[in-house]
Amino acid sequence: MLLFIPVRLAIAINQAPQPQAILVLGGGENREEFAAQIAEFYPALKIWVSSGIPPKKSHGIFKAAGIVDSRVYLDYRATDTVTNFTTLVRVFQQLHIQHLFLVTSDYHMPRAKAIATLVLGSQGITFTPLSVPSNQTQESLLHIIRDIARSLVWIVTGHTGASL
Repeated sequence: MLLFIPVRLAIAINQAPQPQAILVLGGGENREEFAAQIAEFYPALKIWVSSGIPPKKSHGIFKAAGIVDSRVYLDYRATDTVTNFTTLVRVFQQLHIQHLFLVTSDYHMPRAKAIATLVLGSQGITFTPLSVPSNQTQESLLHIIRDIARSLVWIVTGHTGASL
């Protein structure tokens, strides 16, 4: 059943070799600052921030980088890393986005990549990871395995298990 994910990822990267949007996983001001720097180099890309810092502060960061508000979408529905992806994947599909820049901290990237591969990949969306440097140690394998399991449950049932 999961063999379709690599096929969908291969199709997505073939059809959209360059990222079409930026997805920032909330978790600190530095992630949004990093995304603003990236967005300066890609003026056509829209930016989604999933459960980031407060709106006023976030818009201030992007504004300071010369990014207009109409490019920035703040979404506060996610309660954790799995729901960062599951709450926005339909939006990306509706907009025919097949390739994202994925921005998160370096310590968080292994878990984010595992979830993105399953959640986004199952829906035909690929990603290019961009890690924000930090001084934190990488997350535990237990957290990664737990969220892989939750992502698989979402693929099969449409539920993330966030309330458990």
